[in-house]
Amino acid sequence: MNAILKPYEGLKRAEADLAAMAELAAEDASFEAEIEPVLAAAEQDLNAFELKAMMSGKQDGANAVVTIKPGAGGTEACDWTAMLYRMYVRWAQAHGFKIEDVDEEANIEAGLQYVTFKLVGEYAYGYMQSEIGVHRLVRISPFGDGGTRQTSFAAVDVMPELDDTIVIEVNEKELIMQTFCSGGPGGQHQNKTQSGVRLIHKSGVRGESRTERSQPKNYNNALALLKSRLYAIEEQKRLGDIANRYDAKGEIAFGSQIRSYVMQPYTLVRDEREGVEVKSPAIMATLDGDLDEFMQAYLRHKTAKLNKVKK
Repeated sequence: MNAILKPYEGLKRAEADLAAMAELAAEDASFEAEIEPVLAAAEQDLNAFELKAMMSGKQDGANAVVTIKPGAGGTEACDWTAMLYRMYVRWAQAHGFKIEDVDEEANIEAGLQYVTFKLVGEYAYGYMQSEIGVHRLVRISPFGDGGTRQTSFAAVDVMPELDDTIVIEVNEKELIMQTFCSGGPGGQHQNKTQSGVRLIHKSGVRGESRTERSQPKNYNNALALLKSRLYAIEEQKRLGDIANRYDAKGEIAFGSQIRSYVMQPYTLVRDEREGVEVKSPAIMATLDGDLDEFMQAYLRHKTAKLNKVKK
């Protein structure tokens, strides 16, 4: 509630300040220059408030658990996975979210085989839900010979972290537990103990964790991740959106992307989803975490669609 009330109170104060400054400017034109930065800051705060007001989902205010995995493209796709991870870390840092690594496996040549991390902060899931889907990169390959253009794909999945008010019952008899050597932070510890844990549910949904030195801690992390995934799937089924959100990511390849990042033969980032009209030539800024325009467009489209259904 404070995440909505405090910004609202701040906007009301800004409105009063601007009204007072406008009165002064009407009497003395020299005050007009002082209004511009205050007005710009108020507009920015209003846009942020508008976004939060659009996040009305049951779990929109929760922390976000994000998984990125490569698709078609081999080492290129693994490198693209690492680039996306960096992009989201940059975005999170710029918006005051804390980042906690959950699971990660490096690719031998370059990049990541997959990565799972958590964004901790108010409305992390509400913002990050716009990123669910396949992301496509077009660039000159840094790994191949001859300067050929390469297309790579990676899938991003985002789930809300469940709080204590939501109970997901998982029967241990329905789980397969696998352990593996964890590449923990210590050199002597690396790849010597079976501390990594993979839990596979009878439905095929899985959760993994290898970042902790302790197997029990990795087990708890993997179980929490598994429960979040089960909850997300059931919630999307309830909303009638399961095909769009999960089945569409069945093949991480051409034709299934939600966003394209083109570095050659021109520079452009384009959202491919119907109703989300965003194009930006500033691809390096986007890869450095400038995602707000894309997130805002998605949330506005989602809100308009939900309002239309309600009518």
